[in-house]
Amino acid sequence: MKNKLVAIRNNSNAFFFTRLQYESGDWDVDQRMPSNVLNSLIEYTTLKVDTTENIVPLSSDEVFECPFCYLSGHKLVQFSDKENENFKKYVENGGFVFVDDCNHDIDGLFAKSFEEQMIRTFGANKLKKIPNDHSIYSSFFTFEDGPPTTSQELNGWGDDLVHDYLKAVEVDGRIGVLYSNKDYGCEWDYDFRNKRWYKIDNTRFAVNIVMYALTS
Repeated sequence: MKNKLVAIRNNSNAFFFTRLQYESGDWDVDQRMPSNVLNSLIEYTTLKVDTTENIVPLSSDEVFECPFCYLSGHKLVQFSDKENENFKKYVENGGFVFVDDCNHDIDGLFAKSFEEQMIRTFGANKLKKIPNDHSIYSSFFTFEDGPPTTSQELNGWGDDLVHDYLKAVEVDGRIGVLYSNKDYGCEWDYDFRNKRWYKIDNTRFAVNIVMYALTS
């Protein structure tokens, strides 16, 4: 992979947000979330940002041109052989994937099937809880208590628990796969112009995730 700060798309050095399309599940969720995250990067950072969401099949070699990828859904996660090969190669060669469980349910289909997929891809015990003082919680804004809570965790769906941790697959001491059961995608799925109504901007942690991916 190229240097993570240099994006290839359209021969531009602008950061772009890539959503991974996979064959087994409902990958096209929380459709307003990417534009909201991109707006926050423009608002808070000095990154040059491409504001068009990039959608790439996980089975395509185009994934290796992407500095940051997002994967989510509610349903089954079961990679094809090519998807599995690309996912493993991408992560082990410096790529970053943020994976978010739209069910916010550690016993749900997405969670169980994704965690089983990570065992098949990387081996047992590679997907682990990360400590709440991990550098990703201070890569831009500071979150002293670890991952911020989402309203989705307390709305009576799923296991109805606040998950006070995130999990990750690390490669050479760096996160390659960041995994959340907190449903940040739904939390950030609103028109970016409505952020002015929030007392605290809940997309700030998205900025941390992206900045960690680009600089670690």
